Amino acid sequence: MNSSAAIPTFVITLREGVEAALVVGIVLACLKKAGQSRLNPWVYAGVGVGIVVSALVGILFSIAIPVISAANPKYTTVVEPLLEGVFSVIAIAMLSWMLVWMTRQARFMKAQVEGTIGAALQDKNAGWGVFSLILIAVVREGFETVLFIAANFQQGLVPAFGAIAGVITAAVVGVMLFQWGIKINIRLFFKTMGVLLLLIVAGLVVSALEHFDVAFATLSQMDRSSQGLCFYYERFTKNPSCILGARVWDTSKILPDDKFPGIVFKALFGYRENLFIVQAVAYVVFLFTLGSIYFRSLGGKVSKKIEPSPQLPLSTRRE
Repeated sequence: MNSSAAIPTFVITLREGVEAALVVGIVLACLKKAGQSRLNPWVYAGVGVGIVVSALVGILFSIAIPVISAANPKYTTVVEPLLEGVFSVIAIAMLSWMLVWMTRQARFMKAQVEGTIGAALQDKNAGWGVFSLILIAVVREGFETVLFIAANFQQGLVPAFGAIAGVITAAVVGVMLFQWGIKINIRLFFKTMGVLLLLIVAGLVVSALEHFDVAFATLSQMDRSSQGLCFYYERFTKNPSCILGARVWDTSKILPDDKFPGIVFKALFGYRENLFIVQAVAYVVFLFTLGSIYFRSLGGKVSKKIEPSPQLPLSTRRE
């Protein structure tokens, strides 16, 4: 079993889970300050249902993908890597957007959540308003992990175990912050997780291109009319790549990607013992572009507003 496949989903779920835990903690604190702790069960129900919905979406993907692949047995070997490539692209887009968007919005998180809760408490169906807020927050974070797992569905259930461990760890962090009053440098945590997520997503770019390369190469071998897809075969006759160009390096004898520590680098950062020019260029361009946007978004003191402080009505603050 390749346990290293659980590392990326653990990192992603931990980061997104802590964001959801912050929302939950702020909501509970707001309810306590407003004397509406009776609504706390709606918060816990939102968390529980959100996790269940995310899990059901993941199960749906795990069932649907093999069904789609088996729809035309002749092209199963083409459909599977093609689906992995498509889901990888979707996961790249979602994770990249959430990385930048949540970093920019984090400074306003407390005010936005408090405003939403304040409005919900004015409604006679306040419980449903609180429930909806928590449900959306949890499902939003869970959906990203589900997409990432779907992009790597051939690795079995191992990524799912990483997601479960990430959820549990995020819950522990939330309890440490809002229940036990333990001081954690949230700003440093999100910076570290953000950089790791940036590298993971950049690695996903390499994986996506590899999936498309396998799909096109297989299709060109099965169907003569599709041989033109592998436009690099004629230029690099000794090159096994179909659409990725010339090989940049071959480190299979020095650092194989199926043995430790190469297998960990592959899972986390998209390392490959065989890397091709298109993958290398795409990796560098993506990392530089998204990295520049991400680090610019850190210009403000992003986490200052969400870090536990005397102004936050946390459960550890004595009224």
